[in-house]
Amino acid sequence: MSEPEEKRSLGRNLPIAIGVGLGLGGLVIVSLYTYKVIFLVVMGVFLCLGLRELTQAVATRDIKTPFWPLVAGLVASLIAAYAWHTDGLIAAFTLLVLGLLVLRMLAGPEGYVRDTTASVFIAAYLALMGGVVALLLAAPDGNDRIVVFVAVTVASDIGGFFAGAFLGKHKMAPTISPKKTWEGFTGSAITCMAVGGWLLCWLLGGAVWKGVLLGAAVVVAATLGDLIESMITRDLGIKDMGTLLPEHGGVMDRLDSLLATAPIVWLALEAFVPTT
Repeated sequence: MSEPEEKRSLGRNLPIAIGVGLGLGGLVIVSLYTYKVIFLVVMGVFLCLGLRELTQAVATRDIKTPFWPLVAGLVASLIAAYAWHTDGLIAAFTLLVLGLLVLRMLAGPEGYVRDTTASVFIAAYLALMGGVVALLLAAPDGNDRIVVFVAVTVASDIGGFFAGAFLGKHKMAPTISPKKTWEGFTGSAITCMAVGGWLLCWLLGGAVWKGVLLGAAVVVAATLGDLIESMITRDLGIKDMGTLLPEHGGVMDRLDSLLATAPIVWLALEAFVPTT
């Protein structure tokens, strides 16, 4: 006699999770199509909230990172990327790194390498990769590019969540993220490629096949972004980065895949639908 099939659970309060997700999506759309700079401000606020979570998380291991200098460098990187594009982002980020290295000297040599390494890591993770999103926004059709970027990345989360919840059996990386399955990854891939093919054609006038390729690249980057954050939280011995977003965790729990996909989407769109 076969054993009864284990009842699957979605693992969260779905109506609340959907409500929060729709609220965030609405905020993105309204800010993008009202005045693009509003989205830049909204993005900066969320990145700063993520920065707070990350600095507090590393502090649990007695790693000291300077919150306000990192905030200043993050904001400067976003503004520089939006106003002066890649040159501005490179200049702002390198100055931020130099400033972090110099600032930590004031506390003496003990723990210098540990603390500066963590600070530069946070700067690269949030200021540099977040700055790439500002590069997308700075294009003449930047609002449409951001919609493609966010929608395709979110499609990875949605497709992976439902496919993994209902069909997931084969673990992808059990020692890093026990809930991730190959069935969930397949669901992410199908959803990403479908949304990518549709939106690239509709919003940016690109070929459908290029959007499908974009979706395929995004699903890999988004999955790696999730696994990277899982590695961080496991190393630090914490479950989530925070609890600000009900049924979603912390801000970083939502930003992880977006930050990882940002450079992939920027490069792909520059190749597939370059700005004039």
